Amino acid sequence: MIYVFVGPTLPAEQARQELDAVFLPPAAQGDVYRAAREHPEAIGLIDGYFERLPAVWHKEILWAMSEGIHVYGGASMGALRAVELAPFGMRGVGATFEAFLHGDLEDDDEVAVMHAPEEEGFRPLSEAMVNIRATLAAAERARVIRGDTRQALERMAKGLYYPERGYPHLLAQAAHQGVPSPELERLRAWLPQGRVNQKREDALAMLRTMSAELTRRPGPKKVSYWLSRTDAWEAACRLREP
Repeated sequence: MIYVFVGPTLPAEQARQELDAVFLPPAAQGDVYRAAREHPEAIGLIDGYFERLPAVWHKEILWAMSEGIHVYGGASMGALRAVELAPFGMRGVGATFEAFLHGDLEDDDEVAVMHAPEEEGFRPLSEAMVNIRATLAAAERARVIRGDTRQALERMAKGLYYPERGYPHLLAQAAHQGVPSPELERLRAWLPQGRVNQKREDALAMLRTMSAELTRRPGPKKVSYWLSRTDAWEAACRLREP
């Protein structure tokens, strides 16, 4: 059995085309622990809550791996946790993971989005900063915008609160701040076909990596650390018992 937590980054019906797994909603604190209690072969973390619900706890991932479960992360919350826990054996996949791992990105808000509720399929309501960066870089490579315009647009997008990030808002702000209108019009016309969804690409890469690696039957995960069962950990586990 394999569990994967996914939401606004990639619709579950698309994810099922890449990996035979049980797809769960975005993970909050305790959800990885509860999934690990079912003794799956692997757990994949793509999307997770971080603001209105407590985020996935590092220790629940460490505990899962110490129980022999392979844990993968990428694209969003999964990329953040994979970078933090890579030294302990969590498997990170994708360009976003690599950018955080090498220090090119540092802020959690790079992957944050607002999204619709579960009954609406967790539809994203804003654009992730990592997607905007990838899209603007692609536009520069395609000679739609100049390098200095890309940098200016990146700064403007980064200055927005994450729920407000989106191309219509960004282009309107850029026009107000004097970015040359011919470039903005070229970008506006190019975006429907040219925009890059980096988080989606990373999520697909993670699922494909899981499929390829788990098909080889790697056996239980082996770790080199000893997990301290502190009073706080034991209390947290009791709170999350079914």
